Amino acid sequence: MGKIIWWLACAGLTLAMAGCNTDSMELGAPVVQARAEALAPVRRPAGAYVLGLNDAIRVKVYNEPDLSGEYVVDSSGSVSIPLAGRIRAAGLTPQQLQHTIMSRLSNGLIKEPHVTVEVSTYTPIYIQGEVKRSGEFAYRPGLMVMDAVAEAGGFTYRANDHKVYIRPKGARDEVLYPLDFPVPVHPGDNIRIPERYF
Repeated sequence: MGKIIWWLACAGLTLAMAGCNTDSMELGAPVVQARAEALAPVRRPAGAYVLGLNDAIRVKVYNEPDLSGEYVVDSSGSVSIPLAGRIRAAGLTPQQLQHTIMSRLSNGLIKEPHVTVEVSTYTPIYIQGEVKRSGEFAYRPGLMVMDAVAEAGGFTYRANDHKVYIRPKGARDEVLYPLDFPVPVHPGDNIRIPERYF
């Protein structure tokens, strides 16, 4: 009888300890998640792309091959589309430009025009500092800083691989971001990898 009571007591203690471990694991997960969220970089991924000077776009007008083609946003921020005329494109998203072109073409020229606008060449990014090949690089949607560094040949042995300075397109000041988490790149960014101090 004594052995049975001892065995039941041990089993109960084991279950209680297992319950405690489970609770601690469940309680620990949100803490780690909250900590990760607190340390996550504040820079958001690039949103809807806004057209700028020298961007190349691909315009397709269905059933109108003479109107379809590649166009470049000129130094005044405009594109010239046959039948639609000269349209201000800089500052618009491709979708907004698409609606503008449709509106122009539907003004007694083409019945219910169907138009798509895609970016064929984005504003490039620039990488400098402690990378093996600094210079101008092509931007692509979803690009992260570490991807850009890889395209620039990787870090030099002097690089501080824990932080990056980014000057957004049109801005005067650089912003410091930690590289503990993925840092998104935006078109026209000027990226600088600093030197570490020994």
